[in-house]
Amino acid sequence: MNRAAEIRDWMTEVRRDFHKHPELSTEERRTREKIKDYLKDLEIPFKTFEHHYGIVGFIKGKGDNTIALRADMDALPIQDKKEVEYASQNTGVMHACGHDAHMSILLGAAKLLKEVEDRLQGNVLLVFQPAEETVGGAKQMIKDGVLDKDVKAIFGLHVSTEIPTGKIGIRLHQMNAASDVLTLRVLGKSTHGAYPHEGIDAIVIAGQLICALQTIVSRATDPRDSAVLTFGTIEGGSQNNIVADEVTLTGTLRTLSPKTREMLNDKIAQYVELIPKAMGGQGVLERIKGYPALINHPAWAQLVVDTSISFLGENSVLELEKPSMGVEDFAYFLERVPGAFYQLGCRNEERGITHPGHNDLFDIDEECLPIGAALQAGCVLNSLSRLS
Repeated sequence: MNRAAEIRDWMTEVRRDFHKHPELSTEERRTREKIKDYLKDLEIPFKTFEHHYGIVGFIKGKGDNTIALRADMDALPIQDKKEVEYASQNTGVMHACGHDAHMSILLGAAKLLKEVEDRLQGNVLLVFQPAEETVGGAKQMIKDGVLDKDVKAIFGLHVSTEIPTGKIGIRLHQMNAASDVLTLRVLGKSTHGAYPHEGIDAIVIAGQLICALQTIVSRATDPRDSAVLTFGTIEGGSQNNIVADEVTLTGTLRTLSPKTREMLNDKIAQYVELIPKAMGGQGVLERIKGYPALINHPAWAQLVVDTSISFLGENSVLELEKPSMGVEDFAYFLERVPGAFYQLGCRNEERGITHPGHNDLFDIDEECLPIGAALQAGCVLNSLSRLS
């Protein structure tokens, strides 16, 4: 922790530069160039990719085992309303989810690990990943082979203003839900509103379908499990005196259990087919699979807990009571290799740093930066020691 504290000012400068110049998913060009410059300064070799802006650094130690650390790079389409000198200079774009901090923490961990490179009992893979907020850049980087270097474990973190600086939040098993994007089309037959019996009202069918689908959570889901089905848009009809021939709904399904996820999607498909059919219409369902559930590997999550206790003390770990229904594409990495994901506290009520992620006033207590760097570096060292 002492060495991490010594590079706090450097990490703060790095983070504020990223915060001033945020870039949206799949557009992280400047961000990658800055990371390249930092890695060059640290004399850490790296690899880039032609079809996205991800970048991977590699610290070579002794032995074949490799531990990976990941940080996401992209920002959100939000106008930064903070009155600070490091506020976003890109109109309508903001690091409102802390990815600027994640990159700074990973660079800080890289700096710490590079300084002990000759004593490392294995290798370190530094994964800077684009497009976490949209298309799931983790999946693309896995496809590109970033985990093919005999990676034994991977660690990631996310800053949280729900947790005070100096503490972490973690679960030994599930951390985040899975998600699916659903588009439902209800097809009927238009006619004059004065003669509804000559048509098939897609709006009426859609209303019945919405009500029926809401019972899937309350009646088809084990009450000891969790699921959320939300329809955010509905569009249909062309005029007040015409029976609508088509209605489109879009929504999301969020689930914790992979088994429940597939069961509910099957149930939704049945409802979409049968209810419109029973009313003389037709239902069409499109499912786009979103991120899988993020499930920690218990042994590696416990290593994070032990590392935090050794650095920050017995009271530094908050065992989260419930998983988040939000999604996180780090889940793709954990499907391929063991590892753990945790929340890093960055809340400071005295400084007014309490706003949640995806908020236009979001900020972090920058004291969390050296803490995060020390924890990530410590997880690497402890993992390599365990494997040796």
